[in-house]
Amino acid sequence: MTTAHQPPGSTRPGGRTARTRQAVLAAVSEELAEGGLARLTMERVAQRSGVHLATLYRRWRSVEKLVCELLSELSHEVPLPDTGSLAGDLRAHAGAIGRFYAEARNRGLVEAVLAAAARDPQVATALRDFFDERLTLAGAMVRRAVQRGELPADTDPKAVVAALGAPFAYRILIVRGPVDPALAESTATAVWAAARAGAYATGDGGAGEAPSDGAAPAT
Repeated sequence: MTTAHQPPGSTRPGGRTARTRQAVLAAVSEELAEGGLARLTMERVAQRSGVHLATLYRRWRSVEKLVCELLSELSHEVPLPDTGSLAGDLRAHAGAIGRFYAEARNRGLVEAVLAAAARDPQVATALRDFFDERLTLAGAMVRRAVQRGELPADTDPKAVVAALGAPFAYRILIVRGPVDPALAESTATAVWAAARAGAYATGDGGAGEAPSDGAAPAT
């Protein structure tokens, strides 16, 4: 069995390594649902998943990193749309983000990861890398919009996607209110109008991408 640590999503789709990863992540999800982060331990994950404890420590090192990898896995539940227009893409993506955070397990997971990142610099780095990757991937819909002539050529794709995710972060982390379809719709409409008006333009004449700090949970 391969026990070297691999980045989230890098394991091959078949074989023992992939089956081990899926068993472990399923166990982490079930443990979090039953007892939350406070009760999550490597020993409990090992017992539930049937994976040897030494393997867990060699590959993931800590429960916080297990939780980060679970977040990466679940993020694939938020598809990246291609509707043919940026307005449609933003509406579809905001709706998918809203449905993701409307589920208590996903909301709790994000809160747990952010709490862990505040204590552990390695988890903070992993979290920044995760959100940076998601912002880059989702930025494809902005780059397509630039190519179609919908937006200024120097529109920053990451800035647009981060703006789409920010209201969800505010709602779940600051206001601690419900995430509903109205939030997704109003956010998509506002970001679309701002992008069209050049609010996310870099001023350099070409499409650019500002660095992301990974603070807003834009999936």
